[in-house]
Amino acid sequence: MERDFEKLRQQMVKEQLIKRGIEDQSVIDAFKKVPREKFMLEKNRHLAYEDGAQSIEEGQTISQPYIVASMLQALNLDQSDRVLEVGTGSGYAAALLAEIAAEVYTIERIEKLAEKAKAVLGELNYENVEVKVGDGSLGWEEKAPYDAIIVSAAAPYVPEKLQDQLKKGGRIIIPIGDRGGIQSLKLIKKKYNGKFKEEELEYVRFVPLLGEDSWK
Repeated sequence: MERDFEKLRQQMVKEQLIKRGIEDQSVIDAFKKVPREKFMLEKNRHLAYEDGAQSIEEGQTISQPYIVASMLQALNLDQSDRVLEVGTGSGYAAALLAEIAAEVYTIERIEKLAEKAKAVLGELNYENVEVKVGDGSLGWEEKAPYDAIIVSAAAPYVPEKLQDQLKKGGRIIIPIGDRGGIQSLKLIKKKYNGKFKEEELEYVRFVPLLGEDSWK
């Protein structure tokens, strides 16, 4: 069965990512390596490489591979980068980030999800990832500043603490828009003068970011 997953993983990269314009080799290599099935519900593992989001525990989802790849490519990550992920979920994106960047800090508000993600990441020997239970809208101040921040849930605006915890020259990618509707995926760069430049990438649909500086 594992051999089947390996074959499906390579096919997913070719058909769902490369054919849709994913060109960043570090992103492609990460997707070829990380076993998405390990982050899925046992009963849904056969769907691991389908082209779409899948349900996980606590009413949450593991995002469509292409959307995650698109977000990672837009961040233009370097192997020396320190990255903050808001919304650990299954831990799949954190594993992909760990393949590309030097240090990954990921926050999840739901303890059960955080603990499971931590266990799977440990099982797969990702030693450069730290998982924390907390309010992602407030970031992770103790580990700041970050070269890049990826927010895996939709917010009404960019939380102020995330802007503050980003290095000058750093990037945030975040879905902004209505709760439960369609959102706009935004790439926001912090210029060296401290001002922000915003770019709209594509329309997406994410679960809401709940927290003190987001949806209540």
